[in-house]
Amino acid sequence: MDAQATEGLLRYFRSIADPRSANARHPLCDVLTVAILAVLCGAQGWAAVEVWGHGNLPWLQTFLELPHGIPSHDTFNRVFGMIDPLGFERCFMNWTTALVKNAAGLFVAVDGKTLRRSWKRAWSKTPVHLVSAFVSKNQLVLGQLATDCKSNEITAIPKLLAMLQLAGATVTIDAMGCQRDIAAQIMGQNAHYILAVKENQPTLHEKVKGLLDGAIIESFKDMQHSFTEETDDGHGRVETRRVWVTREVKWLGRDILDLWPGLASVAAVECTRQEFGDMSGKVSTERRYFISSHDGTNAQLIGDGVRSHWGVENGLRWCLDVAMNEDACRLRMDNGAENFSRLRRIALNKLKRWQPKKANGKNLNVGIRLKQQMCGWNRESLIQALLA
Repeated sequence: MDAQATEGLLRYFRSIADPRSANARHPLCDVLTVAILAVLCGAQGWAAVEVWGHGNLPWLQTFLELPHGIPSHDTFNRVFGMIDPLGFERCFMNWTTALVKNAAGLFVAVDGKTLRRSWKRAWSKTPVHLVSAFVSKNQLVLGQLATDCKSNEITAIPKLLAMLQLAGATVTIDAMGCQRDIAAQIMGQNAHYILAVKENQPTLHEKVKGLLDGAIIESFKDMQHSFTEETDDGHGRVETRRVWVTREVKWLGRDILDLWPGLASVAAVECTRQEFGDMSGKVSTERRYFISSHDGTNAQLIGDGVRSHWGVENGLRWCLDVAMNEDACRLRMDNGAENFSRLRRIALNKLKRWQPKKANGKNLNVGIRLKQQMCGWNRESLIQALLA
């Protein structure tokens, strides 16, 4: 049963090329398996991975070769520093594709994140920056690629998108990814886009903002449009979200429409917030602008897409930084930081899918960190997480 549980996951990673030309005392499959299981149980570095392996050696020997026992933390560090990140990523994406099966109708949020203590050179402090694709509905990381710095997200995003099966999905990207070539690529992969528009595209931003602000003031007189409004209260505040979307993009001008492939609608999303207990009655309002390839008849769809992109903060970044201490990780050797981050995302995908139960069969609502501890405390919980 234990071997079957690990095999269901590991068969997607068996095609990773072993980077060692000599001194391969430990089979690569054993190194990968121990690392994945240890991170599922909360290991946050190679020393912790080694210690977890020694603590579970008799069990691991029932389904792994381990001819020389558990590899040392230096071996884990060296091997994962040598593993080709792109090869590892292709295997990761093959696995996530099998989990998602069909992306049609899903929102795929593409967003960047910096591993703050992973700088490769102490004097330059240039940390690894990752671009990830995240599906809020499934709470799954579909894939990730590293860039040399945050400014290179523009070059990494097309490479990441090209590795994903996006047919029927809607890709959401912040202003950094609002680029004509990226919009064309998304359309070429039979998907839709919702792109944030800011001052990095000054002409587009000026025209979209002018069109929508004027239309909102005049209540979209003689303009086809869709509108939705939602109000939530919680976390100490009241928040109202309004979404306006119109497909009358002709008012942007032919010069804009000819440049932006698939541009079919523009949208404004306005958020009004008031904190509970604010005696001054002060209200903060923010309005943001978007372009989309959707036809502009469904403001709810645009609003859901924008909100799902905001979900990256809680669904991905918060889990990695707070529950898994990713920002505190000091791995810096070669590809080690990037590849360890991929181990975290493997663990996160499994833990998000796993719903532990109480003895009476009801769901046990716990966070990622407690799920990791449960896997470390109880082998049955670890098996359940692997099979999720």
